Amino acid sequence: MGKKLLAGKKGIIFGALNEHSIAWQIALKCHEEGAKIILTNAPLAIRFGDTEILAKQIKAKVIPAEVTKKEDIEHLVDESMKHFGGQFDFALHSVAMSYNIRKKHPYTDLNYDGFMETLNISSVSFHKFLQTCFNRNAISEWGSVVALTFIASHRIFPQYNEMADAKSLLEGIARSFGLHYGNKYKVRINTLSQSPVKTTAGGGIEGFDRFWEYADLMSPLGNAPSEALGEACVMLFSDYSRYITMQNIYHDGGFSATGLTQNIIEAMTPQ
Repeated sequence: MGKKLLAGKKGIIFGALNEHSIAWQIALKCHEEGAKIILTNAPLAIRFGDTEILAKQIKAKVIPAEVTKKEDIEHLVDESMKHFGGQFDFALHSVAMSYNIRKKHPYTDLNYDGFMETLNISSVSFHKFLQTCFNRNAISEWGSVVALTFIASHRIFPQYNEMADAKSLLEGIARSFGLHYGNKYKVRINTLSQSPVKTTAGGGIEGFDRFWEYADLMSPLGNAPSEALGEACVMLFSDYSRYITMQNIYHDGGFSATGLTQNIIEAMTPQ
């Protein structure tokens, strides 16, 4: 049973495709803590994914939105305000897609149309959502918006390809919009940098399983599961994080601060 830290709060969660999705676990945790939720995803993802199953489980409304289309984002925000009877309190941006990873183009030979598609879906969509909410004053005072990111925005992981650039842009948008949104409406905007998680998207990255094992050995606490990330999001959506904004918060078991561990030494030592 949750502690009802989000009792009375209302929010939008992007990207809950199936039970392996990080957003799915976050939605479950927010529901457990008392929040009312609207789920959104691309129409095609809703059609072929399991979003409707989650919606029934947590009694959430589903509003399709193609994040590259400003009119879809505007419709999402307008319909959410109608459904909630006014402003909402939090939102999770958990949307990412790499054209060049999917098409196996190396970073040194990117398809640039695909690169722009990656940035549009994974980063610019965040700005479109924030701008729409800002212009409509859609998020309540002291509300909270979180976008999911990854340490590849600051350190090189070759197989992460142009998604690393997309995450760098995502974090920059959070800082830039965080200043304006905080000044005018006291809304906070942060990014959460998560451990590698075995999701549908993560499975498309070459060598992901070995990297997951490496990160687990390098993290003093081990890789953080998506269920624990849900708890971190609850904290950031709650009133207990009221003065945290414009931050990139690492939720990775200590991986981002660790240079070497005994586990890695032992793994590399010939038996």
